Amino acid sequence: MALSPLNQRRWNNFKRNRRALWSLRIFLVLFGLSLFADVLANDKPILVNYRGEYFTPVWNFYPETTFGGDFQTEAVYRDPEVKCLIASGGSLDCFDDPDGIIAEIDAGTYAGEDFVEGWSLWPPIPYRFDTPVDRSGAAPLPPNGQNWLGTDDTKRDVLARVIYGFRLSIVFTLVVTIAASLIGIVAGAVQGFFGGWVDLIFQRVIEIWSATPSLYVIIIMFAILGRSFWLLVFLMILFSWTALVGVVRAEFLRARNLEYVRAAKALGVGNVTIMFRHMLPNAMVATLTMLPFIVTGTIGTLASLDFLGFGLPSSAPSLGEMTLQAKQNLQAPWLAFTAFFTFAIMLSLLVFIFEGVRDAFDPRKTFS
Repeated sequence: MALSPLNQRRWNNFKRNRRALWSLRIFLVLFGLSLFADVLANDKPILVNYRGEYFTPVWNFYPETTFGGDFQTEAVYRDPEVKCLIASGGSLDCFDDPDGIIAEIDAGTYAGEDFVEGWSLWPPIPYRFDTPVDRSGAAPLPPNGQNWLGTDDTKRDVLARVIYGFRLSIVFTLVVTIAASLIGIVAGAVQGFFGGWVDLIFQRVIEIWSATPSLYVIIIMFAILGRSFWLLVFLMILFSWTALVGVVRAEFLRARNLEYVRAAKALGVGNVTIMFRHMLPNAMVATLTMLPFIVTGTIGTLASLDFLGFGLPSSAPSLGEMTLQAKQNLQAPWLAFTAFFTFAIMLSLLVFIFEGVRDAFDPRKTFS
């Protein structure tokens, strides 16, 4: 669908802002990669060929018996016996010397019973965010060829946790920002357009609601209902929607007495059409100005809650929890550097992108 001339001009303005454009490209690449975190970092193979059949363990459950094992539980694909069963097509010799059989198969010198050779396609990082690393030494372990960013204090791969944590933080932020912005824009538009008692009552409600200690409410709700992703999303939306109300309200109060609004009312145009088709686009510049603060504030709040132990469940890949580990393990500087650069890059890219969007909607802004 072709863009309207106005939106085409906005897009051209955005593209002329090279910092915003490159930030958008880099962010889309990073976020796109993180969406495939299960393929990039996992303790299960992406694809398994066993006796001529193909299996996808990353997305499906397969018991060990599928590959010639004895147990009905899910196959542990990193176990030497399971690796040997897959490589040798289910040879029973795997239970005697799996590592030796695998070495002989890889070298092409296996002289045992007949087998149909199989193979496994592994992710670049053979660990999930919660997979313990089989590596000698006291945790946290420094970076090496096996763990590119080292491990945390429970021997989980840091790079895998960064990939999953980046995806979780961005998805959480997008959901909260979009939902809270929609509620705040509607509330501010209603206040500013109708004014009078509607505006007065709304303002008093917002003043009371804004004074509510959100951190205490989140802690109390988690103590009652338990920690979960969607509960935290719901609570964050409850306390974030007021951020845009004041800006949108002020723009609508200013615009409601302008000539084009009066003309639309005189022609019998409905209030909803006037508010969201004619007035809201003029209020978008001021609205978009606030979005970087909402986005960064949401990410910061999530990290702060996780840092304090009141955020996402402990099993979740949390960047805030990584920051806490960096504080508790000063002898492992790779944890602090990883947490710092992850937050710095993520927040900088988002701020630059939203600055470009804001300037693209501002007709006074031009770029050479």
